[in-house]
Amino acid sequence: MYKAVRARARALMRRTRGMRKEAGMVTSEYAVGIVAAAAFAVLLYKVVTSGQVSAELQSIVKEALNARM
Repeated sequence: MYKAVRARARALMRRTRGMRKEAGMVTSEYAVGIVAAAAFAVLLYKVVTSGQVSAELQSIVKEALNARM
């Protein structure tokens, strides 16, 4: 039984060593994701606030408010 426990402990140690080597990658992946999300938000803001899209949104809201049931 001692050998089985020792082998399991070694396997776990190898696995945690591998995780430690990649610990910095998680932070960089989050950073890239945040930058991409911010860029998408800026692009979406520019599209929504453009003249044509703004006029379309206003007309949709006006039609919805003037609709009678």
